[in-house]
Formats: sequence, C-alpha cells, structure tokens
Amino acid sequence: MEEAFVKPGSWRAWVLASRPKTLAGAAVPVLIGLSLGWQALLATGTTVDVCPGLLGQKLVISLLCLLFAFVMQVDANFVNDYFDFMKGNDDETRLGPRRACAMGWVSARAMRRAIAVTTAVGCLVGLPLAFFGGPAMIVVGLACVIFCFLYTTHLSYLGLGDVLVLVFFGIVPVCAIYYLLTRQLTWEVFAGSVACGLVIDTLLMINNYRDIDNDTRAGKRTLAVRLGKAQSRKAYLLLAPAAWVVGLAYLSGGHVWACVLTLIYLVFHVGTYRRMVRIDHGKGLNAILGETARNMFIYGLLCSIGILLK
Repeated sequence: MEEAFVKPGSWRAWVLASRPKTLAGAAVPVLIGLSLGWQALLATGTTVDVCPGLLGQKLVISLLCLLFAFVMQVDANFVNDYFDFMKGNDDETRLGPRRACAMGWVSARAMRRAIAVTTAVGCLVGLPLAFFGGPAMIVVGLACVIFCFLYTTHLSYLGLGDVLVLVFFGIVPVCAIYYLLTRQLTWEVFAGSVACGLVIDTLLMINNYRDIDNDTRAGKRTLAVRLGKAQSRKAYLLLAPAAWVVGLAYLSGGHVWACVLTLIYLVFHVGTYRRMVRIDHGKGLNAILGETARNMFIYGLLCSIGILLK
C-alpha cells in the first residue's frame, strides 16, 4: 500500500498529504476553460503571426491559471487534512485513504505552516491575473481562498459541498479563464462550466456516499447523508448524463465533437456505477473513487479535444 512505512515529515509524507490524485479535479475545469478560450482566439486570428506580444500574454495567463488551480487544490487538501484532524473526524473508523495529520506523518504545527505557505503562494500566483482581467479577478481569487477554508470548517457540515463544487470547480474556473483569454463571456461557456461542475461533483458524491455512516455519527449533513444510500447512488449515476445534456449547449458554438466525444465518458461512468452498486459499502469503494477521478479526467480531455476540433 502507498501509505505503508511513511516516515514522519518526509517528502513522501507531504506528497501523500497533498493528495496528488485529486489534482484531476483541478485540471479538468482548467483544460475546458483553456480549450474554449484558445479556440475562440484562434477563430478570431489571434496567432503569433498576427500579434506575437498578445500571444505571449495569453500563454502567461494560461500558465498562471493552471498553477493557481493546482496550488489552491493542494491548499484545500491541507486545510481539509488539518481541520478534520482537529475535529476528530479522521479516526480509526475512517474508510477513505489515511490522512497525514491523523497518521502522524505531519504534525499539526507543520500543517498549519504549510497551509499558510500554500495560501500565500496561491495569492502570489493569482494576483498577476488582476492585471490581465481587472479588479474582478481579485474578488474571484479571494472567494476561492475564503471558501477553501469555509468548505471544510463549516459548509461541508451543512450539505453545501456539492454547491461549492459546482461553483468553484465548474462555473468560476471555466468562466474566469475564458474571460481572461477573450475578455468576454457567452451562454455556451457558462453552460459548459455548469456541465464541468456536475462531472466534478461525481467525485464528491462517491466520497460522501462511502462515508455516510461516519459522517452521520460526526453530525456532518452532506448531501449523501440527507439523501440516503439508495438516492445517493441514483444521484451519482444521473450526474454524468445531466452534465452531458447541459453540455449540448456546445452545439450553439458549433462544437459538435465536444458532444460526440464525451459520450465515451458516459460509457466509463456507467461501468463505474455498476461496480459501485456491487461493492455497495466499505473500503472497496476507494477503488470507485479512483475510477471516478479517472473518468473525470477522461471527460475533461475528450471535451477539450472536441472543443478544439470544433
């Protein structure tokens, strides 16, 4: 197992604490936002031959958006690790992968410092985007930082995690990236951002489905806890086709291939759902969590390719 024989404070301990598998959740909206933005730029003739200086600016924006998304995802993972440990949620009954503070791989004090560092780095990486997108980007960046903390400390206990995923892993990154690249927004882009958020929410849904019993004992009223196991399974299944239907808005922009290729994602999703139903409960659902993350990335890759193919 990847969690065996981890030396406290080691590089491996910090890698596990950062939860690299979750970076797919940060990568997917960035991929979609960038593909929509760059396709629009190419369609208007913004190429190195026409305006090399402007092209360089767009490349810088793209890199900063990618770095900001990854840094904030790691920051969110550190925040979740620390505060769940302090609340006593990561005890021996935990079914998911072990957490750094709870396992003693990283001390609470060291994790607090890491949170301060990653938060500061995220702000430093995101601040230049205000130069390209105006003061509104500062508001967006601050909202990302604030809700990064509020999710673990308060909002996830109220069952609002799925709403935050829709907003901060769908609407905000896709729309913000597109706006930074093109200085405009369209209904097609907004619908695409909602579809992206619904796909990312499948990961939270299976995570919370696995933890229904533990979360109920902890007083954590996630959407899965509120729905119950049977309805949560249905919600997990329906999120993917709902995302595809919303994504039909891509047709208005002529992105037929985005709709066609993402049908492949639905095949993977249904296969994962069927295995989820067979496993039903326990640590075996961690494999479904991994498959869901894989499926999300497949969606992001196929959707992005389809957008660029137009």
